[in-house]
Amino acid sequence: MTTYEMDETDEAQIRRQIDEIIDRLRDKDLEGLKVLYTSDVVSFDVEPPLQHVGIEAKARNWANVFVFFETVTYEIRDLTLVVGDDVAFGHAFARLSGTLKNGSATSGMWVRVTYGLRKIDGTWLIAHDQVSVPLDITSGKGVIDLEP
Repeated sequence: MTTYEMDETDEAQIRRQIDEIIDRLRDKDLEGLKVLYTSDVVSFDVEPPLQHVGIEAKARNWANVFVFFETVTYEIRDLTLVVGDDVAFGHAFARLSGTLKNGSATSGMWVRVTYGLRKIDGTWLIAHDQVSVPLDITSGKGVIDLEP
């Protein structure tokens, strides 16, 4: 197998892992989400604090989604990856939407997401993610009405 074919296979595995986030959120499968991350994952998510360290902290972020949403839709667009032998990074746009517990539908907002991945025992896991929205410097507020 050439290096190119190995990279392509690794990229395909990473894309499947990222797709699993979509499926497991839809299924509200918190335990299934946890296995997609390293145990020491560091997450810079949109909600405070500045960082969430460890799989339990990351899981609490996803668990909060399930508190507010009756049905969950997660969309990832324009995923771009750079893959090495055992480290990879990627970036994309993502949107969390669905039906809230009160029955109202929400289209959510587009955010920017960056992934840092490590290949551990042959499996690609998310070791770092960062989710953000652009900042309007004048007002000091996040800009949440942009679309890719």
